[in-house]
Amino acid sequence: MDAPMTPASLSVRTVHGGAIAAHVDDLAGLRIAVFRAWPYLYDGDAAYEAQYLRTYVDSPRSVAVLAVDAGRVVGASTGLPLADEDNAFRAPFVAAGIDPARVFYCGESVLLPAYRGRGLGHRFFDAREAHARALGGFDWTAFCAVDRMPEDPRRPAGHRDNDAFWAGRGYRRRDDLRAALPWREIGRGDVLHTLTFWLRPLEAAR
Repeated sequence: MDAPMTPASLSVRTVHGGAIAAHVDDLAGLRIAVFRAWPYLYDGDAAYEAQYLRTYVDSPRSVAVLAVDAGRVVGASTGLPLADEDNAFRAPFVAAGIDPARVFYCGESVLLPAYRGRGLGHRFFDAREAHARALGGFDWTAFCAVDRMPEDPRRPAGHRDNDAFWAGRGYRRRDDLRAALPWREIGRGDVLHTLTFWLRPLEAAR
């Protein structure tokens, strides 16, 4: 089966720190749209988005990787030093004896369905890992993903998790590193969710 063609108008670029402010509306809209689907089932909230994304705007060492098609942001991923994140993300590492200052945290990767399968997921990880290497001082890159029960009746038929993709990138699930985060879930209101971290050793820049 042929891979889907990538539009000539599609480009990927990065912005950092305060420059992310100009793209907060795009990032919020993508997060609300993409995370509405399984497994996050997020009932989007503009106020929550503004507070969440403020962390990236305020961090001078943060990065947002944007996929842009004909001037429209169709995908994005974010990252920043874990030390600049909220305590809910840092605390599991402190408890496990891992210095948050040595970890670069990869936030969300969100991509509209029409643009999936074009290699953009790899480009998002490549760009964030390269940014972490360029900053220096990190031993690990990490992200977290929500835990769902396999028998959850809301799981779409034929759904494939991203575990194989993440493992192929060199990430390993760490069941000893978990965070608890609340968000409003479709049809259920505010729910406290458990997320598990995945880690990858960050090799030095060549």
